Amino acid sequence: MNRLEIDWTRCDGHGLCATLLPDDVVLDEWGFPVLRGREITAGDAPAVRRAVLACPALALRFADR
Repeated sequence: MNRLEIDWTRCDGHGLCATLLPDDVVLDEWGFPVLRGREITAGDAPAVRRAVLACPALALRFADR
């Protein structure tokens, strides 16, 4: 099962992940990401990988569990 994860020791709340992955990430009232927790499908994987690479704090991970 492929999932998106956040490394909270790195996340600074830039919010770019929510912009790039609106189906997977929403922002809380302080601007920090909240994951919807859905499984990432093969069709979603390229967009998720781009978002992981674009994260300015390198806080996103694409994990295969």
